[in-house]
Amino acid sequence: MTLIIKNRAVVEDGFVVIRAAEDGALPAVDALPAGQIIVPFALWKDNKDAIAASRSKAELGVWLAPDDEPADIVADFDKLAVIAVDFPVFRDGRGFSIGRLLRERYNWTSELRAIGDVLRDQVLFHSRCGFDAFAVRADKDINDALNAFNEFSELYQGATDNPEPLFRRRRAVLAARGA
Repeated sequence: MTLIIKNRAVVEDGFVVIRAAEDGALPAVDALPAGQIIVPFALWKDNKDAIAASRSKAELGVWLAPDDEPADIVADFDKLAVIAVDFPVFRDGRGFSIGRLLRERYNWTSELRAIGDVLRDQVLFHSRCGFDAFAVRADKDINDALNAFNEFSELYQGATDNPEPLFRRRRAVLAARGA
């Protein structure tokens, strides 16, 4: 089993991320492995009834590519345990917006996982956008990535994890002191 960061702890992961072949072909539904899987949204769109019928909600996840529309998965929330967002390269930040949309606009409350080119430098920022699980790139130290959560003692901007910006939090502390 592989290791992921989930809820700020390193844990074993039972999910297998299904990817397209090098030629772009998606696997056939009957060729999917048994157990927990996270399938590409393109495969899910075309085969959701067959895939959902083949396993329980706890065994099923879907991953979104940067150009997938998160609104298109909302109707299927009740069938999924995990939604993953693919970061194909470090510099592609569209997944951050997808994460915030899923959490803030569409109210996804289950696991939201970052997959792909997930590096230590962005783990905290993924978290601030609503991600709670991270499949750190295989050639990187997952325990080092876990340290990213403790790098900053204060965060200026409001985000999914804490919508209050720092100036409002400080104002509330001063008001409580009677200052």
